[in-house]
Amino acid sequence: MRFWSIFLFLLIFPYTSFAQQKRSKGDISFFEYSYRKAIKEYQKELEKGSLTSDQYLNLADSYLKVGNFKNASKIYVDIFKKDTIMTAHHFNMLLQSIARTSGMEEVKAFLGENKQKFSRELLENTEFNYELLQLKNELALTYEIFNVSSNSPQADFSPAFFKDKVLFSSARPGGSKKVYSPSGESYLNIYEAEVDSNGDMKAPREFGGLKTSKFHKSTPFYSEELKSLFYSLSNAVGSELLFSANGKNSMSIAMSSGSDAYKYILRDLDTSFYYPFYEAATGRLFFAANFEDSYGGTDLYFVYTNDGIIMSSPVNLGPRINTPGNEIAPFIFENTLYFASDVFYGLGGMDIYKSNLQDYNNFSIPVNLGTDINSKEDDFGLIIKNNDTNGLLGYFASNRYGGKGNDDVYGFKVDEKPGLKTLAFKGKVQKPNDGIGIGGAVVTLSDDEGTVLKEVTTDGYGNYQLEIPWRHKISLKAEKERYSTYLMDFNSEELDKMSTSKFNLELVLIDDILSESEAQVVIKMNKFYFNKGRAEISPEIAMELEKVVAAIKSFPKLQLRIESHTDSRGGSSYNFTLSQKRSNAIENYLLEQGVPKSNILYAVGYGEEKILNNCKNGVFCLEMLHNKNERSLVVVLNYNVLF
Repeated sequence: MRFWSIFLFLLIFPYTSFAQQKRSKGDISFFEYSYRKAIKEYQKELEKGSLTSDQYLNLADSYLKVGNFKNASKIYVDIFKKDTIMTAHHFNMLLQSIARTSGMEEVKAFLGENKQKFSRELLENTEFNYELLQLKNELALTYEIFNVSSNSPQADFSPAFFKDKVLFSSARPGGSKKVYSPSGESYLNIYEAEVDSNGDMKAPREFGGLKTSKFHKSTPFYSEELKSLFYSLSNAVGSELLFSANGKNSMSIAMSSGSDAYKYILRDLDTSFYYPFYEAATGRLFFAANFEDSYGGTDLYFVYTNDGIIMSSPVNLGPRINTPGNEIAPFIFENTLYFASDVFYGLGGMDIYKSNLQDYNNFSIPVNLGTDINSKEDDFGLIIKNNDTNGLLGYFASNRYGGKGNDDVYGFKVDEKPGLKTLAFKGKVQKPNDGIGIGGAVVTLSDDEGTVLKEVTTDGYGNYQLEIPWRHKISLKAEKERYSTYLMDFNSEELDKMSTSKFNLELVLIDDILSESEAQVVIKMNKFYFNKGRAEISPEIAMELEKVVAAIKSFPKLQLRIESHTDSRGGSSYNFTLSQKRSNAIENYLLEQGVPKSNILYAVGYGEEKILNNCKNGVFCLEMLHNKNERSLVVVLNYNVLF
């Protein structure tokens, strides 16, 4: 696992940090990153007696970092069964070792038995990526990947665009750099390379635009907008390293606009900062750091800046991006965050993932980029841009088989943005008109055979979010008791054209469209009147009847009775006939507007049979009292059955 060598380049814990404490030879070797030697020393100590739980965990970590996953897995599982010292980060390493020795199904079984130990986001990410990787043959893009000419036998990684060139970090010997004892290679330095018409990196040379240092300089990012370079470097004063009270010398991030214009911007001797990325549109500086409150090992953060000057405390990208593993190398291209993680559900070691920025601080489920870009080894540090000719050009680092050295920089060309294709729906389930969110609604995505692919429940504000691997046809459904049901089918062409903006769904509450009248449940309408002695549907009446049409669209199982009444003026037979004509006219209008005949069970005219007051034949009444008796209702007959 070559990534661990690069990682320890950036995390220096000298012997003085533990020399004053009583440590075994195994401990000393472990904290000096001499993992093979640590294994030998811990084995000797086991032969003489026993190890503490912490030392046994160190032994498991050592086996993992030298690639002996079988022994690592055995020890991790043993510790898990009998002790509680394992952190979330060690759970990730446990699952990594199980994945390497027993496969995906064993990892799934372990997760199933220990779900309470993992966050909801991690479990969702895991399930999603396992499913997505199984579909890789159908969804994978075609890449042209090449090992660049500027690689050396040493570690070469963290490519960064610099004007018409590419910068990268390297442990190759050169200049004043000393040998860094934990790796056996030179202290890291930043190099630049020319880029030819095919995207190959050639003629590498030491980048001369930064302050001279004998120690680490690495993981650069150049901001064209600020005309400045962000990069990681060792904490030092002149030729002397700086150490914290805990004996640590970690990496800082500096900003430089030239060899004489240099300043630290993120610095803490107990915390390593590296892989800076500056987002000019928002002024945010993203980076990786190993704060003690991380979700696992190294997490991704950002700070707000004013032209690169830090204006806020670090903001963790949250559990959707950060995991119990290590996350590094953030890079944003066309509203998509690319980063690397060694979380257990990857293809092996560090893998590169993408996550869409859904709004300012929210991200979609991270998606493994799949084979080609990712391998069974460590793959990280992806950058990408639009090619000058066509398609996209990018670079990343990997220690996959067949390279020139330890980590190599690889170039790639591809027609579309990297990443297996997914479907994402996000928005709000709400009432029409007022937009009030509906909490507790169930939103479901199903395939064209009706199989449920993903189901979520809206939060208290009605918000929902769904993401699944790409399907050519899906159905989106939202429902809640006493509400209408939203159901929409989408084909491949419609899904391709869908906007990335919020997709809001409207549900109608039955109580908002019904009321009680004359001891009956009726469609809620404003009272309307036919012209005297007439049964034609006027525009005013049509406006109210559209509420019935809308009710049936929202609740297609409603069974209706249309009833019309007259006042007592005129003959009884005439009034009965007139009211029946009016009910028939209402029915015909509803049928013309698309209400199915099966929804209208009756259309009845009652004439003056059901007078609501004393305005009967021969009784003098004011006009307003007669008008009370003239009315039309649309009664819901099966309300008690449905609700």
